Amino acid sequence: MSGEFDGLVALVTGGASGIGAAVATTLVARGARVAVLDLDPAAAPEGTLGVRADVTDDASVRAAVDEVVRTLGRLDVVVNNAGIGAQGTVADNPDDEWRRVLDVNVLGAVRVSRAALPHLRRSPSAAIVNTGSIAATVGLPQRALYSASKGAVLALTRAMAADHLADGIRVNCVNPGTADTPWIGRLLAKADDPAAERAALEARQPHGRLVRAQEVADAVAYLASPASGSTTGTTIAVDGGMNDLRTRPRA
Repeated sequence: MSGEFDGLVALVTGGASGIGAAVATTLVARGARVAVLDLDPAAAPEGTLGVRADVTDDASVRAAVDEVVRTLGRLDVVVNNAGIGAQGTVADNPDDEWRRVLDVNVLGAVRVSRAALPHLRRSPSAAIVNTGSIAATVGLPQRALYSASKGAVLALTRAMAADHLADGIRVNCVNPGTADTPWIGRLLAKADDPAAERAALEARQPHGRLVRAQEVADAVAYLASPASGSTTGTTIAVDGGMNDLRTRPRA
């Protein structure tokens, strides 16, 4: 697969850690020049252009996208990966927390896509890939706010795919299951029994383990690739079968 992105420029938000870093590294390995937009661009993976950006600030996003195009000369692929989590039922999160999570997870993708559109329209291989979640398609306990935000990302993906098909811009989404990322690590560290909590998260996914960031990155690369020119408005679940399989409990 090396070289399939030769000549193309990709932008990955939240690309300095976790799934975003895996995506950025994978795209570089496949030939893309990659810009990482992050609050801490100093942590961007080797071989990428780190650009500071706050996806909750439209001016910051527009300045960052302009810097990417000015430095790398074009923009072909946008990966809207920046996101934050939230725990609790619908009764547990105050309005300010709802606004904060929706601002990052949903409006963040809107701002970045909006700023990128003029450049993507000039690309012969334009693609947007949004990072969703299993929480968009399966009811998970204690995830009301997070699920609502990722459900919005899924609906947004389909609407954008319809809107921009005529522009030659493909828009797709990847829905990871519970992935082994720094955010999950922090949640586990706060648990009364981290080992038991990790075991419970692993057990709820049919293949019996957490999803690897690299597995999600490979799915993103497929959706972003020029080789996937007939794939738009769709979602790839990288969830160990959690969304669609109903297996018997393991002995």
